[in-house]
Amino acid sequence: QLVESGGGSVQAGQTLSLSCTSSMLTISRYCVAWFRQVSGREREGVAAIDGDGRSTYADSVKGLFTISRDDTKNILTLQMTSLKPEDSGMYYCTAGWGYCDLQTDFQYWGQGTQVTVS
Repeated sequence: QLVESGGGSVQAGQTLSLSCTSSMLTISRYCVAWFRQVSGREREGVAAIDGDGRSTYADSVKGLFTISRDDTKNILTLQMTSLKPEDSGMYYCTAGWGYCDLQTDFQYWGQGTQVTVS
Protein backbone atom coordinates (compact mmCIF):
# COMPACT_ATOMS: atom_id res chain seq x y z
CA GLN A 1 0.00 0.00 0.00
CA LEU A 2 3.05 2.22 0.25
CA VAL A 3 5.50 2.58 -2.61
CA GLU A 4 8.96 4.02 -2.22
CA SER A 5 11.16 5.45 -4.94
CA GLY A 6 14.31 7.49 -5.35
CA GLY A 7 16.96 5.14 -4.06
CA GLY A 8 20.24 4.71 -5.83
CA SER A 9 23.99 4.74 -5.59
CA VAL A 10 25.73 7.97 -4.65
CA GLN A 11 29.10 9.06 -3.39
CA ALA A 12 29.72 10.21 0.14
CA GLY A 13 28.76 13.82 0.71
CA GLN A 14 26.05 13.84 -1.92
CA THR A 15 22.32 14.39 -1.51
CA LEU A 16 19.50 12.00 -2.29
CA SER A 17 15.74 12.33 -1.94
CA LEU A 18 13.38 9.44 -1.37
CA SER A 19 9.67 9.53 -2.02
CA CYS A 20 6.77 7.44 -0.79
CA THR A 21 3.21 7.49 -2.01
CA SER A 22 0.08 5.40 -1.69
CA SER A 23 -2.97 4.84 -3.80
CA MET A 24 -4.91 3.59 -0.79
CA LEU A 25 -3.75 5.56 2.23
CA THR A 26 -4.09 9.30 2.78
CA ILE A 27 -0.66 9.91 4.21
CA SER A 28 -1.61 13.06 6.10
CA ARG A 29 -4.00 11.05 8.27
CA TYR A 30 -1.23 8.86 9.66
CA CYS A 31 1.97 9.01 11.52
CA VAL A 32 4.37 8.29 8.66
CA ALA A 33 8.03 7.52 8.89
CA TRP A 34 11.17 6.26 7.22
CA PHE A 35 13.10 3.30 8.52
CA ARG A 36 16.25 1.73 7.18
CA GLN A 37 17.83 -1.67 7.44
CA VAL A 38 21.20 -3.08 6.63
CA SER A 39 21.40 -6.78 5.97
CA GLY A 40 21.98 -8.66 9.21
CA ARG A 41 21.00 -5.74 11.41
CA GLU A 42 17.76 -4.59 12.96
CA ARG A 43 15.64 -2.09 11.16
CA GLU A 44 16.07 1.39 12.65
CA GLY A 45 13.85 4.43 12.59
CA VAL A 46 15.19 7.42 10.72
CA ALA A 47 12.48 10.09 10.81
CA ALA A 48 8.76 10.41 11.46
CA ILE A 49 6.16 13.10 10.88
CA ASP A 50 2.64 13.41 12.24
CA GLY A 51 -0.51 14.82 10.76
CA ASP A 52 0.27 18.27 12.10
CA GLY A 53 3.70 18.30 10.54
CA ARG A 54 5.66 17.69 13.70
CA SER A 55 8.76 15.66 12.96
CA THR A 56 11.21 13.59 14.93
CA TYR A 57 14.58 12.23 13.89
CA ALA A 58 17.11 9.66 14.92
CA ASP A 59 20.12 11.34 16.52
CA SER A 60 22.35 10.05 13.73
CA VAL A 61 20.51 12.03 11.05
CA LYS A 62 19.46 15.22 12.86
CA GLY A 63 20.40 18.26 10.84
CA LEU A 64 21.21 16.10 7.81
CA PHE A 65 17.92 14.49 6.83
CA THR A 66 14.57 16.21 6.41
CA ILE A 67 11.20 14.48 6.36
CA SER A 68 8.28 16.26 4.75
CA ARG A 69 4.89 15.68 3.19
CA ASP A 70 3.14 17.12 0.17
CA ASP A 71 -0.49 16.61 1.07
CA THR A 72 -1.72 17.81 -2.32
CA LYS A 73 0.16 14.95 -3.97
CA ASN A 74 -0.06 12.46 -1.09
CA ILE A 75 3.72 12.09 -1.06
CA LEU A 76 6.13 11.60 1.80
CA THR A 77 9.70 12.68 1.16
CA LEU A 78 13.02 12.14 2.89
CA GLN A 79 15.79 14.46 1.79
CA MET A 80 19.18 13.14 2.81
CA THR A 81 22.22 15.39 2.70
CA SER A 82 25.92 14.82 3.39
CA LEU A 83 25.43 11.11 2.96
CA LYS A 84 27.89 8.69 4.51
CA PRO A 85 28.59 5.05 3.76
CA GLU A 86 26.89 4.13 7.04
CA ASP A 87 23.66 5.61 5.64
CA SER A 88 23.52 2.78 3.13
CA GLY A 89 20.66 0.34 3.45
CA MET A 90 17.15 -0.48 2.41
CA TYR A 91 14.86 2.41 3.22
CA TYR A 92 11.25 1.73 4.05
CA CYS A 93 8.23 3.99 4.22
CA THR A 94 5.72 3.15 6.91
CA ALA A 95 2.43 4.44 8.32
CA GLY A 96 0.63 3.92 11.57
CA TRP A 97 -1.72 5.30 14.16
CA GLY A 98 -1.24 6.82 17.56
CA TYR A 99 1.38 8.99 19.15
CA CYS A 100 3.90 9.72 16.47
CA ASP A 101 7.54 8.94 16.97
CA LEU A 102 9.96 6.25 15.91
CA GLN A 103 8.40 3.80 18.40
CA THR A 104 4.91 4.12 16.93
CA ASP A 105 3.16 0.86 16.11
CA PHE A 106 3.42 1.07 12.34
CA GLN A 107 0.97 -1.13 10.50
CA TYR A 108 1.70 -0.44 6.85
CA TRP A 109 5.05 -0.90 5.15
CA GLY A 110 6.41 -0.44 1.67
CA GLN A 111 8.77 -2.80 -0.13
CA GLY A 112 11.75 -0.54 0.32
CA THR A 113 14.21 1.30 -1.88
CA GLN A 114 17.95 0.68 -1.75
CA VAL A 115 20.40 3.43 -0.93
CA THR A 116 24.10 2.80 -1.41
CA VAL A 117 26.69 5.37 -0.41
CA SER A 118 30.31 4.77 -1.34
